[in-house]
Amino acid sequence: MCRDAVDMRKSIDGLSFLVTGDLVFNPGDGTVYVFFNRARDKLKLLYWDRNGFCLWYKRLERERFKIPTISGASCELSSESLRWLMDGLDMSKIQGFKPLKYQHFC
Repeated sequence: MCRDAVDMRKSIDGLSFLVTGDLVFNPGDGTVYVFFNRARDKLKLLYWDRNGFCLWYKRLERERFKIPTISGASCELSSESLRWLMDGLDMSKIQGFKPLKYQHFC
C-alpha cells in the first residue's frame, strides 16, 4: 500500500511508474498495489495477471477509507487486512485471535 496520496487520474502506466520509481518494486511481480487519493474516498488496485495489468477502482459515496498509520513510502497488507480496508473497518481497532504455531500435533 502506498502511503502518499495519488492523483486518481493516473492509470496503469502512471501507477506502474510510481511502483518502480517511488516504491522501488516490480509492478509485474503479482503483488496487488493499493493507492488512495487525498480525500481517502477513492482507491485503486494495480496488479499483474499472467499476461497484462489489471486496474481496479472503488469510489465511496459517503464514507472515507480508514488508512492505517505507516512509516516509510509503503507498507504490506495481508489479504485479510485489504478486505477489512475495503469494507471500511478501522484496522487499528480490530483484534483477532493470535495465530498459533505448533511443531508437533497429537
